[in-house]
Amino acid sequence: MKFGPASLADAIGGVTVHTLRRGSLVLKKGTTIGPSEVDALTSAGVKEIVVVRLEEGDVSEDVAAASIAQAVAGDGVNVERAFTGRANLFAARPGVLVVDRAAVDRINGVDEAITFATLPAFKPVVEGEMIATVKLIPFGVEARLRDAAVAVAGTDTLRIAPYMIKKIGVVSTLLPGLSPKVIDKTLRVTAERLAPADAAIIAERRVPHEERALAAAIKELLGLGAELVIVFGASAIADRRDVIPAAIEGIGGAIEHFGMPVDPGNLLLIGSAAGVPVLGAPGCARSPVENGFDWVLMRLLAGIEVTRADLTGMGVGGLLMEIVTRPQPRAVPDTEGNRNVAAIVLAAGRSTRMGGPNKLLAELDGKKLVRIAAEQALASKVSEVIVVTGHQAELVEQALTGLKVKFARNPDFAGGLASSVKAGISAVSDNADGAIVCLGDMPLIDAQLIDRLIDNFAPDRGHLIAVPVNEGRRGNPVLWSRRFFKELMTLDGDIGARHLIAKHAEAVAEVPVEGDGAFLDIDTPQGLEAARRG
Repeated sequence: MKFGPASLADAIGGVTVHTLRRGSLVLKKGTTIGPSEVDALTSAGVKEIVVVRLEEGDVSEDVAAASIAQAVAGDGVNVERAFTGRANLFAARPGVLVVDRAAVDRINGVDEAITFATLPAFKPVVEGEMIATVKLIPFGVEARLRDAAVAVAGTDTLRIAPYMIKKIGVVSTLLPGLSPKVIDKTLRVTAERLAPADAAIIAERRVPHEERALAAAIKELLGLGAELVIVFGASAIADRRDVIPAAIEGIGGAIEHFGMPVDPGNLLLIGSAAGVPVLGAPGCARSPVENGFDWVLMRLLAGIEVTRADLTGMGVGGLLMEIVTRPQPRAVPDTEGNRNVAAIVLAAGRSTRMGGPNKLLAELDGKKLVRIAAEQALASKVSEVIVVTGHQAELVEQALTGLKVKFARNPDFAGGLASSVKAGISAVSDNADGAIVCLGDMPLIDAQLIDRLIDNFAPDRGHLIAVPVNEGRRGNPVLWSRRFFKELMTLDGDIGARHLIAKHAEAVAEVPVEGDGAFLDIDTPQGLEAARRG
């Protein structure tokens, strides 16, 4: 590959190395020089330009990146078209990312021109999440180096292990002083953990913290078809001879390993009975915060064996005490570079709790509620604003006169919220990457909050849903990736999509907010008066 300055005549067929600006001419880096580019450069007074030219035996950066990406992509992995020397790989289905670390190292060892990066091995991923990237450093590379990288890739360097275990049994042991509310919360948290794998608790039992009672409960759950049993002890496991391991062995099971070098999560126990995995959960598994239990659970749900060696190898990176499960809000200088996100303002409801008047036409600080919602959406980084109308559609649309919004009439508005969500999703432009669903009766939602949700929407990092959160409460509006449009179109009745957020918990980016703005919707005359006073 030749690199360096060339006359315009000699530069034809070469690729520009730097972006060139001369007067009104802008010639971007990576442009292939042809006759029209030569004419433009000549008119601008440019006589020489730095280019790179492939020689015989070379391949372009895109060809090389695409070849290597295709070679490493195993089952459940999609490869995006290579562009500017980069080929990104995505999960074609939800599951656990399995990486051949040795193969990744071999590819990166071929030559400095070739780089290959992946997400951490065994990370749970959702469909559409970016899991790896192949990037060529120069504009081209010798074909023999590309071929060498392909040759050392091996089979299934990257694959997505699909979730296979769906039926979960849970046993909670009891001691005096353990509140039933703690167990109820544990079950809710566990159900949310299982949701991304489309797994569910088929039965749960609560028994005294005693070996015989626990053994009988585990055996019963196995008889009911549980493919995995989780035991939450009223007291933490202290020894291999403690109640939980003794109960597993008492029904002919075996203990694979007790303890793990992950904190929180140290006191996890993994065993089996009748060929089914049995987990003795550490106390931290009652919390939704990521801990060592998650690392083992998701692998097991994907049918990946977790051995003693696997557990003892988790020490490096196993200190999770201050784990940050989402990125901090980032300052974005301007709209350029943000994802293309539409805003849907739901304004079709009948305002039944207002006792007659249409709440969306009520005024706050001299403006109708629906206009406040639409104006804030327009002031944000969204690419378009769609207002869904239904009840008193003409009056609502008149209230928005002069605003650059698109209307979507919902003829089924009487059927409830779901029909309006579907009407709005159907109206979103084809080029939108996602949509943020706003409620027309939430006047404290401002453009700044909408922008923060957009800033935290990062499909390449698996953040496909963005939700405002305050002290554990999830509010509105919610930003949805196009990936979920099909599911949103299946909603029915007068319910929203909260269950989809729980189902796709791995894809949620929580955006911390202050105050009540993300939670205050005006449904009653009293609520309207309170908003006016506040």
